[in-house]
Amino acid sequence: MRARGTRKAADVTDQRIALVTGANKGIGLAAARALGARGVTVLLGAREEALGKEAADALAADGIDATALVLDVRDPAQVAAAADEIARRHGRLDILVNNAGTAGAFTGPPGEATAADLREVYETNVFGVVTVTRAMLPLLRRSPAGRIVNLSSHLASLTLGADPASPAAAVNMIAYQSSKTALNAVTLAYAKELRSTPVKVNAALPGVVATDINHHRGRRTPAEGAEIVVRLALLDENGPSGLCLADEGPVPW
Repeated sequence: MRARGTRKAADVTDQRIALVTGANKGIGLAAARALGARGVTVLLGAREEALGKEAADALAADGIDATALVLDVRDPAQVAAAADEIARRHGRLDILVNNAGTAGAFTGPPGEATAADLREVYETNVFGVVTVTRAMLPLLRRSPAGRIVNLSSHLASLTLGADPASPAAAVNMIAYQSSKTALNAVTLAYAKELRSTPVKVNAALPGVVATDINHHRGRRTPAEGAEIVVRLALLDENGPSGLCLADEGPVPW
C-alpha cells in the first residue's frame, strides 16, 4: 500500500515521524516539505499511488526523508493498512496533519442543498478525519510528544460568520463551512480527551491559499499557508491544545 521516494538516510529512533494526508499537492505538500526540511521523516498520504510517489521523489531529491502511502481518508481499509505500515516501519507516530479536504461540487444557495451534497463533503472533511485519527491515535500515544493538526478555515468560525463586519460573513457555502465548523468541534473533543496526555490537538487556519479547492484564486501561497501548520506540528510541551489558530493568533470558534 505504499510507494517510496529515495530515502536520504536510515530511520533514527529519536527522529520525529509525521503523516500528512492529502500531501501530494497544495498545503499538504508544502507542510510536508517544511517539516522534512526541519529533519522530520514525512509520510505523504495520497489517494493515487503515482501522484504520491511523484511528490515523495520530489522531496527526496531535495534531501528530505519522504515516503508515500496510498491513503484515501474515506476508505477505512486503506487507513488501517497505513496505520499497520507505520507501526511496522516506525513503531509510533509523532505528528498527524489531517490536511485532506474538499469543497464539494455544490455551489448553490443553502436552501437548495441536499443531505447528499453535505455528505459528500463531510465524508472527507469530518468523517475522514475521524477515521484517520482513530487509526493513528494508538501510534500517537506512543510518542513522547504527539501532535495532531486539523486543517480548518476562518469560514468555519460561527463568531466571524455572524459578524457583519467580518469578511467571513459574506460567504455562505453551507457544505464546506459547516463541515469545517464540525471539524472544529471534533478538534476540541479530541483535545479534551487527550488533555492529560502529551498529545496536543489544534486546528490550523492557513488563510486564503491558492489551491485546487478555490481554483487557485487565493492570495497566499501553499508555503505561506503551511507555516501555521508546521508551527502547531512542532509545538513544545508548553504549547496550547484545543485552540483554533491562524498566523495572527487564536480565532474564535
